[in-house]
Order: sequence, then structure tokens, then C-alpha cells
Amino acid sequence: MREKELIVYRTFQEGDLLTDMAWLMSHYEEAGPGEISAEGRACTTEAVKALFYDCIHRLIELAGTYGFHGNLWHCYLANLLVNNENSYSRGCEIRGGIAGTINQAVLHDIVIFKEFYDYDFEPMCQKLHVPEFAMIQHYESSSLESKVYNTRICARICELAADFCRDNTPEEMKATLTHFYKEYGVGKFGLHKSFRIVQEERSGQDNSGAGTGARIEPILNIAHVKLDDLVGYELQKKKLRDNTEAFVSGRKANNCLLFGDAGTGKSSCIKAIANEYYDRGLRVIEVYKHQFQDLNQVIGQIKSRNYRFIIFMDDLSFEDFEIEYKYLKAVIEGGLEKKPENVLIYATSNRRHLIRENYGDKTEDGHLPDIRQDMHTSDTVQEKLSLVYRFGVTIYFGAPDKKQFREIVRALGKRYGLEVPEEELLAEANKWELSHGGLSGRTAQQFIDYIAGAVYK
Repeated sequence: MREKELIVYRTFQEGDLLTDMAWLMSHYEEAGPGEISAEGRACTTEAVKALFYDCIHRLIELAGTYGFHGNLWHCYLANLLVNNENSYSRGCEIRGGIAGTINQAVLHDIVIFKEFYDYDFEPMCQKLHVPEFAMIQHYESSSLESKVYNTRICARICELAADFCRDNTPEEMKATLTHFYKEYGVGKFGLHKSFRIVQEERSGQDNSGAGTGARIEPILNIAHVKLDDLVGYELQKKKLRDNTEAFVSGRKANNCLLFGDAGTGKSSCIKAIANEYYDRGLRVIEVYKHQFQDLNQVIGQIKSRNYRFIIFMDDLSFEDFEIEYKYLKAVIEGGLEKKPENVLIYATSNRRHLIRENYGDKTEDGHLPDIRQDMHTSDTVQEKLSLVYRFGVTIYFGAPDKKQFREIVRALGKRYGLEVPEEELLAEANKWELSHGGLSGRTAQQFIDYIAGAVYK
């Protein structure tokens, strides 16, 4: 079977379907009463026909999961290629191609995939009496929503499948695939904007004796917000944009701390840059405080990729008894291994210095210290401040005043197309903020959502 001759593209997710389809292509003509294939697989007409129907079922299920339409067999093959992380595909991501003998090996594989694409299923359908395969070749869906990709990526993979069919030679097909890698990348990092860390059990233990590992998993649904959607805070947005622009352009950039009052749009700014700079190779990995001890593992998985990664820590703060910040300090700056140039850390916090501070930390009044307190309070202060000093850029987001709050409400009302008199809208907004958390962008958004729901229900 031809799939066993693949050299570079050998291991696939959902690869069992490819194996079964390739087996059908090679053995359906042998189907008959009591036949057994050379591999010892039942080759009776009933068994082969049942396998064909099972493959049709799996292709339709994949369409529901991935949002594919058109020729599902072609979409499936395209999806295998764009998700296969190998030495060639990783080398092509962002850069758009690599030189060397690897190109010959890849072309060998593409020749095989071209055969899969050009395969004529009509004789198989006639011999096995399975006309239903025609549905797979012209599949229409009432909903193109994908449970795996955002809408744009799903559509692009379906377009890629159609592009492959228009390629007349394996060389053209290889060029089309290489261009896709340059434009979108490969695998999960190429096809997704944002990620989270998931703990998983490993079969063996690492050198530290731990039996668990950190797996980077895509976040499938991220709010499609842009920086311009955040009303006000122009200086803050510019500072964040300038630092991120330098980073994705390969220039020197700083770790960044967004701090200030709750509900002022700090987290929304991070979501916005994930959306705005995705096309330029920026990816965002969200890490929670209890996962800081896994940071070295995470960085080890991304440091050699041709993307720019922001490790994002939302609502970051530490109490006196929490020591996780020590892991973070070592990763940001201070360990023996240099932090990779394609990794930055962005964090949001309601606390300026991230770690809870007490008045006792800042007073040295000459009295004998309590036995429970640090003998050298200045050392305590430096220990606590040393973390925030590792963020080269700090951006303050303060709560809006009354006038700014009203401007936010006006802008959001206009954006949502609310046909409510301005005076009435602002009066209701004033009453809303008094009982819903005070003046903030979040409060304004919640008020507008409430009004929109009340007006259009």
C-alpha cells in the first residue's frame, strides 16, 4: 500500500482513515466470497463494502468536527498535510522554504499524495454498489462552524484542497503546500492564535522525578477583539503596540506588565494583539500561576519554532505565603539559560508590584524587630520588587472619570447601533454604574449589553 512508502510524511493524526482508504484502493478488486487479503484481512465483498461505508461515515464525522465542505476526501488529505510537523514543514513555516536533499524526499511523498488526490473512485463504487460516496465528493453543510479551527482557517484548508486538484504535477502541488506553510505555518502553532497549558501524565519520569508533563493545547475560541475596539487609553495602546511591533519585527523588545484598576481593558488588549499580529507569526500562550514550575518545559517546546510567542499571565498577583513568583523570576531573567529571543512575557495585574505589600515591609523605625518579622526589611522590599523590575515596560490603566465613562458609553452605543436618545442612554448608564461596580470600561460594556438585550428582545 502506497502510504507505507511515505518518507517524511508518515505519522498523522486521524491517520487510520488514510490507511483504510489506501487498503480499499489496493484490494477492492479482490473482494469476493471468502477472500482473505495478503495481510490476513477479511476481503469478502461484505467486509470490504462495510469498510467503505465506515470510511464514508468517518469522513462525514470529520466534516462536522472540522467544518469541511466540498470534496471531503480531498479536505481530509489537505488537513493531514497542513498538520504534519516534520523537518520540512517546520523549516518552511514563516520562512517559506528550505534547501537541500529534504526537498527530494518531500517530492517523493507528494507524488503519493497526488495519486490519492487523483484517484478515481467510480470503479470502486460500481463494484461494491456504494453510490453514496458521491455525497462525499460534493458535500454541502448548513453550518461551516468548526470545533477545531477558526472560520478563516477552516475555509482556507478547504480552498487548499481545491488548489491541490488544480495542480497538474507533484511539483506544483509541493509548491502550493510550501506557500501555505509560509503563509500560515504548520500544525497547532500555525493554525491557531492562542494556547493553554494542560498537565498530562507521562509514561516515564523526567530527570526531576516528575511523572507529569506540560502539553500546549490550542484555545479554539478567542474573542475577535482589536485594540481599536477599546475606547480611550490611546497612550497605553500605543505603548503596547510599539513593544509588540518591535517584537514581531525581530527587534529588541521588553517583557510587559499591564497594571491598574479592574475592568479597564488590560486582558482585552492582550486578546487584541493576539488577533492583530497573528498573520505576522505571533502566538499567545496563557499560563496560570500554579503552572509556573512548568515554564521551562513550555519554553523548551517553543524556542526552536519560527514564531514569536507571548507567554500571557492574566490577573497576576501573589500573597505573602505564595512562592510561585520565584519560578517566574528565574525564567524571566536570572537563570543560567538565556531566555529565547522568540519569547516574551506579558502579564496583567491589579497590583503595581504584583506581590502583596505590608506597611511593615517599608518601615525601619529602630525598634527591635518582632521575632516573626524579617531582620532586614529593606531586603524584604527588594525581594518583592525584584519581580516587577524584570518587566521592562509597565503600562498603567486607570479607571475612567465620569466624563470618560460617558464617552465610552456613547462610543459603544454607536457601535451597537442603539436607537436610544443620548440623554436617556447616559442617564441610565449613570444609574447602572452606581450598582454594578462603578466607573470602568467593563461596566460600560455590561450596561450596553443589557440595553441591547432589552431593546432587541
